[in-house]
Amino acid sequence: MNTPQESESLKMITQDEFLDYKTLSVRKALFRDVNLNDSFFDSLKRDYEEFEKWFERKAKEEAYTLTGDTGQLLAFLFLKIEGPNEPYPDITPSFCPAKRLKVGTFKVDRRGQRLGERFIKIIFDNALSNDVDEIYVTIFERTEEQKLLVAMLCDWGFVKYGIKLTGESVYVRKLVPAVDIKFPKKTFPFVSKLAPAYLTPIYPEYHTELFPDSILKTESPIDFKESSPHRNAIEKIFISRSIERNLNVGDLVFFYRTGEKGRSALYSAVVTTVGVVTGVKKHISSEDEFVQLCKNRTALNQEDLKKWWKEKPYCRPFLVKFLHVASFKKRPNRKVLMDLNFPSMNEGPRGFTKLTESEIGHLISLSELNSKIFVNY
Repeated sequence: MNTPQESESLKMITQDEFLDYKTLSVRKALFRDVNLNDSFFDSLKRDYEEFEKWFERKAKEEAYTLTGDTGQLLAFLFLKIEGPNEPYPDITPSFCPAKRLKVGTFKVDRRGQRLGERFIKIIFDNALSNDVDEIYVTIFERTEEQKLLVAMLCDWGFVKYGIKLTGESVYVRKLVPAVDIKFPKKTFPFVSKLAPAYLTPIYPEYHTELFPDSILKTESPIDFKESSPHRNAIEKIFISRSIERNLNVGDLVFFYRTGEKGRSALYSAVVTTVGVVTGVKKHISSEDEFVQLCKNRTALNQEDLKKWWKEKPYCRPFLVKFLHVASFKKRPNRKVLMDLNFPSMNEGPRGFTKLTESEIGHLISLSELNSKIFVNY
């Protein structure tokens, strides 16, 4: 997917083109500061004869990296913005003029940590930030590792477009706002602002553990550096005992971080995050099933999950699986919502509180998120 023969006239990455992340261990690094001799790169060297020379030519450019506890490289992602005048003589059929995000070198090396999802989110975050028309990647489909990566890309809406002279397949994901209500992954990160939407509280001790990108200024990023599955995952699970359980795939959920202990909820309780529902599990037969369903996608460890299950046997929890769409750029607090006459703010939201069309509009506006995310159908 990262042919070394690519044109050196392509636009160079600058530090302000691609996003920085405060939490987890994903960092931007110059190529020259990455150890090319790490065994992580062995498969890429086998696939691309000129890989080492290409890598050395990129010395002053940046890529996203993630390293393990002992310093070993676990993930590497190189992105590039290409303008409408970019030529594609080696791709058949040829691309039409458009602004594109090229996914260059993309490899993750540890299964079970949801690193693939973490880096998929980085790709979409940067595509939106740079207002591109589509994303594309070129990749061989020979090894099991490559086939797994292709399968993951297809899950997130990439489709096979053509072929490159090198023999690599070309996969494309258009970034035109559209919504597939039944299969939200296919059109992620776009959601329908006309879909039913709910406001649900989440306690501070679980909030940033589940949504590291929604970290508050009062919290330390150092506490959320560790790469763990539930933090990396785009698709997460929310556990609830809410009376309201009639959520459906495609519905929106806005997460309300409850107030800090010792501080007024008027100012410390804030809406931080929006997600889209991908599934609801209402009937769970046993503790074992509950733990297995929640594994690696919730903020609770196995012991906490067992406590949750046993705590109120007369009111068993149900599960909402959802995609973390975006973290608010501006987080409205309870005072702001009360001033806008949100009915749920009188006592604070409980369970899944259904929002009115007006309330949904207010939250979208207050979030200061990219307006393209919310599609008007």
